[in-house]
Amino acid sequence: MSEVASIPSLNLNRYLGRWYEIVRLPLKYEDDAATDITANYSLNSNGKIRVDNRCFDNKNRPKQAIGEAEPVDATNAKLKVNFLPAALRWTPFTDGDYWVLKIDPEYRVALVGTPDRKFLWVLARESAISGSTLEDYLAEARRQRFDLKKLIRPRHTGREVSDAVLGKR
Repeated sequence: MSEVASIPSLNLNRYLGRWYEIVRLPLKYEDDAATDITANYSLNSNGKIRVDNRCFDNKNRPKQAIGEAEPVDATNAKLKVNFLPAALRWTPFTDGDYWVLKIDPEYRVALVGTPDRKFLWVLARESAISGSTLEDYLAEARRQRFDLKKLIRPRHTGREVSDAVLGKR
């Protein structure tokens, strides 16, 4: 089987900001019925990327997972991400792969996956994209031999898991 291929180059500064999860393959850490799923990427003072994932779980409770990511090569399109607490991030074998497989020139829609083909996401700057755009990105996933039978399409209701909702100031 051919290897999964990332894009040749990712402009990390353009990639930063908020993304909405449009579809994904199941994750053991994320409720299949979660709604209003977002990922916010920003630069940490150490130069790594802060990953702030938020959603409402199946009981309508706000959830947040904070992680850190860093590129593994000069393309910036292959990253390792870690969601362990900061004091434990040094632990070996706890980083997950995060490869950008397709992105539009305006950095509005992205296909992200893992080289083992277990995880896949379509992310967008808006909470909804056209069916034809989604199909275009899923076609690339199929071309790279991802199994899409268990694809999850989370609902976006217009709600946001804000700092206030999480009880932060």
